[in-house]
Amino acid sequence: MFELTPLRESLLRMLADGQFHSGEQLGEALSVSRAAVSKHVQALKGLGLDVYSVSGKGYRLAVPLQLLDETLLCQALAPSRVEVVPVIGSTNQYWLESIPQLAKGDLCLAECQTAGRGRRGRHWVSPFGGQLILSLYWRLEQGMAAAMGLSLVVGIAVVEALAEQGFDGVQLKWPNDLYLNGRKLAGILVEMSGTAGGPCHLVIGMGLNLLLPKSEQERIDQPWAELADLGEIADRNALVVALVGYLHRYLALFEREGIAAFREQWNRLDYFNGKPVRVLMGEQEIHGRARGIDDQGALLLELDTGEVRHFLGGEISLRPQDRD
Repeated sequence: MFELTPLRESLLRMLADGQFHSGEQLGEALSVSRAAVSKHVQALKGLGLDVYSVSGKGYRLAVPLQLLDETLLCQALAPSRVEVVPVIGSTNQYWLESIPQLAKGDLCLAECQTAGRGRRGRHWVSPFGGQLILSLYWRLEQGMAAAMGLSLVVGIAVVEALAEQGFDGVQLKWPNDLYLNGRKLAGILVEMSGTAGGPCHLVIGMGLNLLLPKSEQERIDQPWAELADLGEIADRNALVVALVGYLHRYLALFEREGIAAFREQWNRLDYFNGKPVRVLMGEQEIHGRARGIDDQGALLLELDTGEVRHFLGGEISLRPQDRD
C-alpha cells in the first residue's frame, strides 16, 4: 500500500493551495534536493492527484485541495471519537477490526482508499481528496434483525444533510446509492457482525464524490456525478459535521421507530419511483414499474399484470430498463 510519509504529507500541504511552487522552494522547505521533490511529486500522482509541472514556474495541483482537519472534527463531534487517516486500505475494514475499542457514533475518515469496496465486493475508485470517505460505528441492542432497512435511512440522512448545506436535487436509488441527475453520486456499504441473541455491530461506510481529478474519471465504469456539479464545496470539514449530525439523529430515530417512520420520506426522494425498471436476481430479470418501498424497506415492483411484488435482500440489483 502507498505510504504517505511525513515528507510527502508536508509536500501535499504546501501544494494544497493550488498555486505554483518551484522545485527549488519546495526543496528548501523540505530540506531535500529538487530531484527528490520531483520523485515525491510523481509518488503523489499515484494517489490520483492531478499535479502539473511547468518549466520556470514549478508544480501545482489542478484544483486546490481542502484537507480534513482531525483536531477541528474532534472538537465539533465530541464526545464521539474521530480518526482521520490520510491513506488507508478500507475505512470499513479498519473500523470492523476496531469494534472492541469503539463506542456508538465513532467515526473514521480518509482522504484516499487503496482497497475501497462497494456493494457485492465491487472496487471503489477513491482518489486523494476527491471524495468524502467515512465509516461510522453503530450498535443495535435489538440484534441483527433490527438492522433491516438501515442503509435506506443512511441515504435519507445524507440527502437531507446535503440539502442543508445548499446542495439540492440529490435523490436515492434502492437500496444504497445516491443519485444526481440519474448518475451515481455516492455509495453506502453497511457491514454488520453479531451473535444470536446479542447486539448487532454495524459499520456504515460511505463514499461521496466531491470533485474527481480528470485522471481518475476514466477509471469509473458507470455513469457518475460529483457534488461540485451543484456548486462550490466551501468547507469539507463543515460538510462532515453536518453529515454526521444527521446520521446520529436519524439512526437514533430508526432505533426507536424502524424504517416505517421513513417510508414517506424515502418514496419522495426515490429517483426510480414510478419509472420502468428491471430487478436482477442472479440470472433472473423481472421488469415492472418501481413503486417505492414498503414498511420493511422492501422494493415494490408493479408488474404489467398489476401485481405488486416485494423484493428484499442483498443479492438484488435495480436497473433502469434502458441501461445495463
